Amino acid sequence: MIELGGETLVITHDAMIEGRHWLPAQDMADVAWKLVATNLSDLAAKGAEPIGVLLGHTLGRDDERFLAGLRDVLEHYGVPLLGGDTVAGGGARTLGLTALGRATCTPVPSRGGAQVSDQVYVTGRIGAAMLGFEALRDGTGHDASAYARPMARLAEGQALAPLATAMMDISDGLLLDAFRMAEASQVSIALASASVPLADAARPLPCMTWGDDYELLFTLPAGIAPPVAAARMGQVEPRGFAPLFLDGEGVISAQGLGFVHEQG
Repeated sequence: MIELGGETLVITHDAMIEGRHWLPAQDMADVAWKLVATNLSDLAAKGAEPIGVLLGHTLGRDDERFLAGLRDVLEHYGVPLLGGDTVAGGGARTLGLTALGRATCTPVPSRGGAQVSDQVYVTGRIGAAMLGFEALRDGTGHDASAYARPMARLAEGQALAPLATAMMDISDGLLLDAFRMAEASQVSIALASASVPLADAARPLPCMTWGDDYELLFTLPAGIAPPVAAARMGQVEPRGFAPLFLDGEGVISAQGLGFVHEQG
C-alpha cells in the first residue's frame, strides 16, 4: 500500500506458470481470465477499487484466445489495461500481472486485525475450484468455472472493508489461510467443519486444503451481521497453544493445510 496525496493505493502482483497454475491443454481464454481475476481478488481483500492492470506475457500457443479472454475479464470488471510487456522464450510459459487499486476505506483491512470474540466468516463455497480442476483434468464435462474462471469478490470486499477487523482472500486453502490469519493477528481461530460451506460434503478435508477458491475469509465483531452473503464458521479466541483449532483439535503446524510455494 502507498499513501499518495489523500488516497491510499493498493498494488499487487502475481504470476502463473504453465503446468502448475493451469493445465497444458487448457483454453488460454480461461487462463487470461484467471490471471486477472486472481490479482483483482487481492484488491478485493483490501476493499479496494481497481484502477488498472499491467500485463507481462510470454508469447505462445493460442495467443488469440488469450486476448479474447483478457478482453472478457477486463470488460466484466470494467478495468483498463494500462500497459505491460511481451517476451518470447522456451519452456513452460510464465504470465504475470500487476493490479493497481485505490482503497475505499481506511485503515485498509489486513490479515492481522482479528480480535478475541470476533466471529469468523467466509463467502461462497469452499472446494468448488477443486471440483472444477478435476472436471477439466478428467474431461467429465462438469462445470469447471470455479477453477477456470474464478470471480473476484470486489463488491463484497468493498462492503466489508469498513466493518471487518481482518480480511484476506483464500488462495492456498481455507485451513492454511485461517492459520496465517491467526498467526498474523496473534490469536487462535476456532473453526467448526460442519459450518464450513463445502462444495463436496463427502470430502471436507480436501475441500478445505486444496485452495484456488478466491473467496473472502474475514472476521467481524460479535453482534455485527455481514452485509454480504457469507457463512459463519467459527470464532476468534485468546491465543492458545495452537493458532488454529478445527473441531476442537489444535493445529500447531501449517504443514499439510494447503498449498505452499516452494523452490523445486
